[in-house]
Amino acid sequence: MTAVSPSPSLVVGVDVGGTFTDLFVLDERSGQARIVKVPSTRGEEARGFMNGIARIHGDSDATAAPQEAARSMATIVHGTTVGTNALLERKIARTGIITTRGFRDVLEMRRRDRPQTWGLRGSFTPIVPRALRLEVDERVLADGQIHTPVDIDQVKAQAQALLDAGCEAVCVFFINAYANMANEQAAVAAVRAMWPNPHVTAASEVLPEIREFERCSTATLNAALQPVVGSYLTRLESDLRGQGFEGELLIVQSNGGVMSRQTACDVPVRTALSGPAAGVMACAAIARAAGYPNVMTGDMGGTSFDVSLVAQGEAALAAQTSIEFGLVVRSPMIQIETIGAGGGSIASVDASGMLQVGPESAGSVPGPACYDRGNTRPTVTDANVFLGRIAADRPLGGGLLQALRADLSEQAIQKHVAEPLGLSTLEAAEAILTVANAKMAGAVRVVSIEKGHDPRQFAYMPFGGGGGLHVCAMMREVGVATGIVPRYPGVTSALGCVMADMRHDAVQTLNQALSDVNFKEVLARIDQLAEACQARLDSAGVRFVAVDENIALDMLFTGQTHTLQVNVQRSQLSVEGLRQAFTEAYQNAFGRVLEGPVIRVMNLRYARIGRRPKFDLSVLAPVGAGSTQPLGVQRVYHQGQWWDAQRYARLELPIGAKVNGPAILEQADTTVWLEPGFEAKVDDMGNLLVTAQV
Repeated sequence: MTAVSPSPSLVVGVDVGGTFTDLFVLDERSGQARIVKVPSTRGEEARGFMNGIARIHGDSDATAAPQEAARSMATIVHGTTVGTNALLERKIARTGIITTRGFRDVLEMRRRDRPQTWGLRGSFTPIVPRALRLEVDERVLADGQIHTPVDIDQVKAQAQALLDAGCEAVCVFFINAYANMANEQAAVAAVRAMWPNPHVTAASEVLPEIREFERCSTATLNAALQPVVGSYLTRLESDLRGQGFEGELLIVQSNGGVMSRQTACDVPVRTALSGPAAGVMACAAIARAAGYPNVMTGDMGGTSFDVSLVAQGEAALAAQTSIEFGLVVRSPMIQIETIGAGGGSIASVDASGMLQVGPESAGSVPGPACYDRGNTRPTVTDANVFLGRIAADRPLGGGLLQALRADLSEQAIQKHVAEPLGLSTLEAAEAILTVANAKMAGAVRVVSIEKGHDPRQFAYMPFGGGGGLHVCAMMREVGVATGIVPRYPGVTSALGCVMADMRHDAVQTLNQALSDVNFKEVLARIDQLAEACQARLDSAGVRFVAVDENIALDMLFTGQTHTLQVNVQRSQLSVEGLRQAFTEAYQNAFGRVLEGPVIRVMNLRYARIGRRPKFDLSVLAPVGAGSTQPLGVQRVYHQGQWWDAQRYARLELPIGAKVNGPAILEQADTTVWLEPGFEAKVDDMGNLLVTAQV
C-alpha cells in the first residue's frame, strides 16, 4: 500500500534584502514558526531565493533537498525589491511612448520642479529619451468629448518605428483619456496586435485619474518594469515548479496587500517599496496584539532608514510617492519616509568642517570597513562595532558573515572623522551615532509631528538588522515612552509577507461639483470596480475568510488644488451624506470648515480586500523556562565613559523576564543595545517592551 504524503502546510514569507534574504516559515498544521537567513545573490535574486527554500528543512549547517522543501509549501508570499532597484539603477527595458501630438514632453517637464532648490540648472534624465517619445493625431477634451478621433495608421507607424529603434516595451498615453478611454483603447488594441511581446501598457488601465504627469510617469514606469519584473517572477516560479512546488506564489504590493504573480507581471509598478510595506504591516499587527494601536515604525537596514506611522491599528496610506526625483508613482502606498541612515551609511567631514552621515552607503558590497572587503571609510556599523555595541568576535547573521575587524573600524574613524574634527577616536565614533540618531529622529518627526500626531502618544517599534541598536536613542530623541522590539526584528518584513491580506485598488476621476454628481452612475461604477478587483482576487486561487471593500472620494472646495480623501460607506453616497462626511473630515484635518465655496468631488477610489487566515502571534513567544543567565560582560563606550554591559541570548529569555541596562541582547538577526537607565521586559508574544527606569 502506497503511503499518502501529507498536504502542503507551510506558508513562507520571503524578503530579499541587499545583504540577506530572509524567510519566515509558518507551519499551519503544527502552528510552529521558524526563520531562515541566507546571503542574497545580487543580480541573481532567484538563486538566493532558492537557497533559502532549500534551507527550510535543514538546520543552520545542513541543506535539505530543495524538492522536499518546495513540495511542503502551500503558499509563498514574496516582497521584492527587483522593481525598485531596477529604477534606481536605471536597469530597465528600452521603452517608448506613443502620445497625443504636442504632449511628448510631459514626462520631462514634470511639475516644473527641479532636483536642487538653488541654482539655474538642474540635472534630470527621463527614463524614456525624447527620440522614443512619439506623437500621433488624437484629442479628447477634459469633459470626455472626442475632438479628434485617433489616427490608427499613425499609431501603427509609430509603433513600428519604436520596434525598429529596439524598444522592448511601450506605453500608450493620451491626454484626458481618464475622461474617455475610447481613443486610447483603440490605439492600444492596434499596438498589441503588432507588438511581439505582452509589454504594452495603457495609461488609462494603470491609472484612469486626472493629472497628466502623474499618469504618464506611473504608466511609463510600469511599461519599463514589465520585462524586468516579469522575467524575474516568471523565472522564479519556473524554478519553484521545477522543484515540485504546487502552491500559490503571491507578491507583496506597495499598499501592504498581496497580489498574484500574474497581476504583478501586469502592473509591476505596484511592487515598488513592497519589502518595507510588508514590514510596516507586520509591525501594525504585532503592536495591536501587544496592546499598542498607535505605533511608529523604523526599519534600519544597510542603506536606509524607513519610517512609517500606524494610528488606531491602521497604517497610513499615501496617494503617490517618488522612487527618486522625477520617478513618480501614483498608486496607493504605505506612507514611508526614507532617509540615508542605514548601517552602511558613510560618515565624512565636508568642506565646511561639518560631520555628515549618509546618504552615500557602503551597502553590502564592499560593506562597512570592519567587513574587510576593501572599504576604508567609516560607517554607522563601524561606530557601533568600535564602541562595543556589536561584538566584533561574534559573526553577524547567525554565522553567515565572518567575524568583524574592529581595528579597521578604528582606523577608518580616526582618519576620516577624528583627525579632521580634532576629536579622539571614541568621541568621533559617538559623534557619528549622534548625527545618525538625529537624522533618524527627524524622519520620525516628519511622519508624526508634521502630520499632526503627538509622538508621545505612540510607541516606537524598530526593526531591520540595525533598528535594535538605536531603540533607546530614538526614544530619548523623540520623547517616546515605550519601545517595542519584535521577536525577530531582522525578518519582520518576511513575517509581514505571511500576514498580509490580498488587496486591489482602483481609481476613477469624476471631477464634478457635489450637486452635479449622479449617484446612480457612481454606484454602478463602484460595482464595475468591485467586479474587476474581485476577478484579480479570484485569479490568485487563495482562500479568504472574508472579503471587505473600502470606498473613498477625493474632495475639495472649488479653487483649491489639493484634495482630501474621505472614506465613506455606500449608504453615504448622496449629496447630504457626502457633504457631512467631507465637512467632518475637513474639520478634523484643518480645524475649521470654509463657508461659501462649492464642494467638488475629484476622484472615486475603491479597494477590495481578501482577508487571508491569520495565525496567533503567540506562536512567536518563547517556550519553557528559558534562561535569564548572562552570557558574560561586554565593554561598551556610551556618553563619554565605559560601561560593563551584561550580554544575554535574547531568544532564551522567558516570558516576563526583565533586563536592566546597560545590556546587550543578541540574536541571529540583530543586536539590541539597552542603554543605562532603560529596562526591557519580555511580553506574552516574545516582544521586548523597553521603558525608562523609574
